[in-house]
Amino acid sequence: MEDTICAISTALQKGAIAIVRLSGPDTFPIIRQISDLQGEYEPNTIRYGHVYDEKEQLDEVLISFFKAPRSYTGEDLAEINCHGSPFTARRILKVLLRHARAAEPGEFTRRAYLNGRITLAQAEAANDMVNSFNILQSRSALRGLDGSVSRLLEPLMEDMRQVLSMIEVNIDYPEYEDEKQMDEDVIRPEVEKWILRMEEMIHQAERFLEVKDGLKTAIIGKPNVGKSSLLNALSAKEKAIVTDVAGTTRDLIEENVDLGSLSLHLIDTAGIRESEDKVEKIGIERSRKAIAEADLILLVLDGSAPLDEEDRALLKMTEDKERIILYNKADILRSEEEGIHISAKENDLQELISYLEEKYEPAYSLADQDVLTSTRQVSLMQRAKQCLQEYLASEDLPLDIAGEELTESYSYLSEILGKEYREDLIDHMFRNFCLGK
Repeated sequence: MEDTICAISTALQKGAIAIVRLSGPDTFPIIRQISDLQGEYEPNTIRYGHVYDEKEQLDEVLISFFKAPRSYTGEDLAEINCHGSPFTARRILKVLLRHARAAEPGEFTRRAYLNGRITLAQAEAANDMVNSFNILQSRSALRGLDGSVSRLLEPLMEDMRQVLSMIEVNIDYPEYEDEKQMDEDVIRPEVEKWILRMEEMIHQAERFLEVKDGLKTAIIGKPNVGKSSLLNALSAKEKAIVTDVAGTTRDLIEENVDLGSLSLHLIDTAGIRESEDKVEKIGIERSRKAIAEADLILLVLDGSAPLDEEDRALLKMTEDKERIILYNKADILRSEEEGIHISAKENDLQELISYLEEKYEPAYSLADQDVLTSTRQVSLMQRAKQCLQEYLASEDLPLDIAGEELTESYSYLSEILGKEYREDLIDHMFRNFCLGK
């Protein structure tokens, strides 16, 4: 935190511009050494100039200046906007590295967090925004950047603080009879309310996380029912080979598909049947594993023919899974069975898409609400709830021990926002950020 760091913040590929970022106490002196922009720099301004390697001009640039503490990192920060050649950006970075240290992945955001500019939950949201690939993730990340997790937790934490402070007063100043006396009859009802609030937060978060990163969706069925045609139709690509020969797909084929607000991580599986073919048997075994790990099963049946024993076996195999039964080949003969009828060959999937949107709309609408947005946050909330449950399971606890149980629960909530943290976990989290962020 006492040195100055630098990195290229844009993708290393040809484009209109590239941005090289510099943050730390020596930012402005370094800019004076490598450019023809001298004098004082007004904060929140952009100046035109040139960057040099000794006397050699490297590029004409625009440099944005931000002064501590009103910058992304909370430190003096400059962003050099150069022409978008990766070669040029690297040359500028090479010059900066004579005066500053190369930033580690996520170090700019880490400094923003450590300098109190953002919470840890907002740092996670920044990474989510960088990695978002659908509307749901983008909207959720934007709310996260705006402090949605803090808004969600602060009312609960404030209620807990009030009770904890009264417990402290009762312990430290038992002679103050005018103060509210805290005992189990007072504390237990409050704890029960907190648990209910935590359970609702966890429930909402789990529903949201199920769809946030795309449902892991296995397309299964017996050979030649149109599984690969369905993958191709949903992805609008010729991703899988389609033939009249049964057993064409022998390995898993994967593709991410964006259906408006909902994303699916599709896995086209080998047709499940009894087979003596060694290669096909391996593919079928992988299909069974994909079924076990999937969030959602698209079970494709041949709607132009009666159900047979293989179909019934698949229906039995997936009866305890989250599944949608599809009757394919509606262009040949529409099945009399109740359910969703499609023609993958003719790209007639509207019934399926409408069903998916209706089924998961309550979950992806949570992107517009204040909700926990990561497994880390949910895990800490579960541990906070467990502490409260352990308190309720105990009887006749001394007031100081009760206070310790409740304080531990509060600490887990604080850790969600990063008000308390473990250094090793912080290191692990920011290691997953990209360079320059």
